[in-house]
Amino acid sequence: MRSGHLTHMAIRVLDWLGGHTLPAENVPAHQLTGRRGEEAAYFYLRKRGYTIVARNFRSPNHHGEIDLIGWHHNTLCFIEVKTRTTRAVKPAEAAVDRAKLRDLSAVARDYLRQLPTPCPWRFDVVSIYYDSASVPQLELFQNVSLQA
Repeated sequence: MRSGHLTHMAIRVLDWLGGHTLPAENVPAHQLTGRRGEEAAYFYLRKRGYTIVARNFRSPNHHGEIDLIGWHHNTLCFIEVKTRTTRAVKPAEAAVDRAKLRDLSAVARDYLRQLPTPCPWRFDVVSIYYDSASVPQLELFQNVSLQA
């Protein structure tokens, strides 16, 4: 068994144990779905060669949060994760519009200012669907831009 599978299984077991032994959180269902999606995206990206270096990064100077930040080869990727339980309304990735990318860009610039040297970077989007299946369906969109 590969170490990634073992880690993923251990996290799922710990989540299950926490859900059955800890007091219930007063968290809306859509936020729980989002957390579940971010976890799935983390492992999905790891399998595709990403090295994740930050999760849920916020800047004190700007509105917004970057779900995942990671390296893919020599490019720093700012990754937005969109999770849905249905395909009925619009594609998950369509929620990353110009306004959302502008907010993310400001937060990304703050992150980039912390780095010792400039580097190539881009925005990626992972859309996740938990339709009726327990196994999510994921799709990666690399190098999303403000012109999209």
